[in-house]
Amino acid sequence: MLPILYRRVAGLDVHKKTVVATRIQVTDEDRAEWETHTFGTTTPDLLQLHDWLLEWQVTHVAMESTGDYWKPVYNVLEDTFELLVVNAKHVKHVPGRKTDVKDSEWLAELMMHGLLKASFIPPRPQRALRDMTRYRTTLVQERTRLVNRVQKLLEGANIKLSSVATDIMGVSARAMLAEIVAGQANARFLAELARGRLRAKIPQLEKALTGIVLPHHRFLLAKQLVHIDFLDEQIEEISAEIGRQLEAMSRPPYGSEPDTSQGAKEDSTGEGEPPLTWLQAVALLDTIPGVDRQTAEKMLAEMGLDMSRFPTAGHLATWAGLAPGNDQSGGKRYSGRTTKGNEALTTTMVVAAWTAVRTKDTFLKARYHRLAARRGKKRAIVAVAHSMLVSAWHMLTNRQPYQELGGDYFDQRKKEAKMSYLIRQLEKLSGGSVSIQIQPAAA
Repeated sequence: MLPILYRRVAGLDVHKKTVVATRIQVTDEDRAEWETHTFGTTTPDLLQLHDWLLEWQVTHVAMESTGDYWKPVYNVLEDTFELLVVNAKHVKHVPGRKTDVKDSEWLAELMMHGLLKASFIPPRPQRALRDMTRYRTTLVQERTRLVNRVQKLLEGANIKLSSVATDIMGVSARAMLAEIVAGQANARFLAELARGRLRAKIPQLEKALTGIVLPHHRFLLAKQLVHIDFLDEQIEEISAEIGRQLEAMSRPPYGSEPDTSQGAKEDSTGEGEPPLTWLQAVALLDTIPGVDRQTAEKMLAEMGLDMSRFPTAGHLATWAGLAPGNDQSGGKRYSGRTTKGNEALTTTMVVAAWTAVRTKDTFLKARYHRLAARRGKKRAIVAVAHSMLVSAWHMLTNRQPYQELGGDYFDQRKKEAKMSYLIRQLEKLSGGSVSIQIQPAAA
């Protein structure tokens, strides 16, 4: 018989409109008593659920939900009970006996024996930060789609501005587009609005800005530019609010918790270092190639500041969905497809990886090209994203900035093998033998 770890528990099967709850209490004679009741999902109904659980002095509550329907329940119960939001895939009931009531009973029974593994639910301040960073990402993506619509509209009007200007939303290009909206059709006049290095391309600009712009093109272009300006303003305001949220989380009471995650270090006086703050963590992650302040904010909003919840860097990579899958049977290894994880963090790291591999003379760029030649570009970029996330775990754990290994890291690690390979290549090209004499560098 399985041991009973918790004597007063509850299981909740959460849906959009209803919550089916089962509460269990174990008597002094080790007999289990249970009751099941269905509640609504409005706040007054959830407060009734709260009081109903308190009647039996429930201590631990497990809930299973799809989508975001667990959030209202969690908001009401989190300050009173030990809550576990569990993955429905991990607690499947016996096939053929699937009802909401049986699901809630099954959850409560598993909770009573301590057989459930909770999903990572960040504390309330981090959840607020996560909501804002995710919404900012949505706005940035919408802005990108809108810029593409502007490009499509210009192509329809025979304006080839993007063939000459790198950024059609830059200062020079925006001035040209504003004049086009105002009705200006003189290509020479439009080309003279170029600034900086773009002025060297005035002849090309004059040809690119000679088009067939109709009234409906100007009307649509004006609306799209206004929409882009609105999104720019919204993104700027949200970024400012995220900065204020990080400052608030870096001060007490958010920033006053003891540094259990980083393994509080002691200085020469025997006193522990102050805990790592959110702003300091942003500055640390900003030292990784391909990671700017906004990317660092998104990373922290998803994975948090406390790395102790991830025993190793591999656990963090697996939780994010950037670790190779493990499918092995009969001594054979099958699919190594990455597991499903935190999609927001995965997307953030992959985008940052594409930026990092374009940075000159870096370990990440060398790793990408080394893997892309054998495994393909997509697998290589996921591997680079994995390496960046592993680095982030170590940086936050040890409170150290990123240490660049250099673009020649792999060559230096196996210098003799690299030299032997290059000699063989020379011999193959020359058709003879090649010997190398190494002389000391001149002073």
